[in-house]
Amino acid sequence: MINVTRTYLPDLDEYTRILKRSWDKRWITNNGELLQELEEKLKAYLGLQHLLFCGNGTIVLQMALKAIGRTGDVITTPFSYVATTNAILWEKFRPVFVDIHPDDYNIDASKIESAITENTVAILVTHVYGNPCDIEKIEEVAKRNDLLVIYDGAHGFGVKYHGKGLLSYGDVSTCSFHATKLFHTVEGGSISVNKESLQEKIFLFRQFGHIYDEYFSEGINGKNSEFHAAMGLSILPHMQEIISSRRELSERYDIGLSGLSISKPKPRAGTEQNYGYYPVLFQSEEMLIKTDDALRSKQISGRRYFYPSLNELPFLHEKYVCPVSEDISRRVFCLPLYPGFESEMLDVVCATIHETHSKS
Repeated sequence: MINVTRTYLPDLDEYTRILKRSWDKRWITNNGELLQELEEKLKAYLGLQHLLFCGNGTIVLQMALKAIGRTGDVITTPFSYVATTNAILWEKFRPVFVDIHPDDYNIDASKIESAITENTVAILVTHVYGNPCDIEKIEEVAKRNDLLVIYDGAHGFGVKYHGKGLLSYGDVSTCSFHATKLFHTVEGGSISVNKESLQEKIFLFRQFGHIYDEYFSEGINGKNSEFHAAMGLSILPHMQEIISSRRELSERYDIGLSGLSISKPKPRAGTEQNYGYYPVLFQSEEMLIKTDDALRSKQISGRRYFYPSLNELPFLHEKYVCPVSEDISRRVFCLPLYPGFESEMLDVVCATIHETHSKS
């Protein structure tokens, strides 16, 4: 079966050689030296001043929200993975959904201000598929209304916007290092705190709110282990080849799918992409389903990512109407993309989509 993605794994000897440093010292968790080394190397690679390596890409969102210090309304996007909304709900905030822009599938920044009330405390939005939000507009609105800006950068590893690392924007930016991601540590995530008043608070949150026998605040176990850090240290040196491979495959898709009545999200000007995903938008949900069925008949699996639109989640107590997100979520589909994906199989994907369109 060809899956939509495949976890990149380094040479096993390379991984174990790094891990052995921790193994020999029997220091395998609690801010070990491999974790500290990974944090420093990630800051250098991503162009960040601050970064904490944590347990996963959801807990970092929860920590960011907790740092606000009070509950209220959080303006957010309906077009993201469910973790974005669940983090808001889990921390007892009220999600307020603002529809997305049809060009890039990110939150429509021009609609944010009208959703702000006296109860609004933050804006938490996703850089969808690693494509930057309208950062300038969002930050201008947030500053004028004294709101915290949290970017869910789960897809944003290695992306640059106007020459700066994407995770350097906002008051807080998070990232996911899940095994399905461009860069991974099997399980993991990061939080980059760019608002100085929150840096120590979130550092303490990650480790139960204390340092040795001194207790400062409430906290949670947001730490990660040396086993996970070793994976990150063994993958990070290969990022150039990983991104280059994804770029080549994406360009081959561009050629192979030309002439079809499908589209892609428009990249924001000034962006250096990471080619983490290859999403396509079909003209109808019916065409998406027919294409998915045709690919599955050849043992090829894509993914409806993201579906459903989060404002339609069945466990929400309030109903929001987000027609653009609802429409796009029903028609968007991510095609297989990962290093090692054979170009011949990519051509089969393209041929199958052409064949499905011609029959319809």
